[in-house]
Amino acid sequence: MLLSQIERFLRLTRMSWTKFGRLAAHDPRFVADLRNGRRPRDGTAARIRMFMTTYLESPHAR
Repeated sequence: MLLSQIERFLRLTRMSWTKFGRLAAHDPRFVADLRNGRRPRDGTAARIRMFMTTYLESPHAR
């Protein structure tokens, strides 16, 4: 579920997966690891979702 939300966010914002990882999780391999089966903790997933929401509401998203 989180990965599909991230993939949708990446398409919408045209952000690279490595930049997303650096900004959202301080880990440039975060998305690659999710694509390879990594399961983030609940707190991490909540933080990532909050990042996406905040980013989309900011002027950066346009």
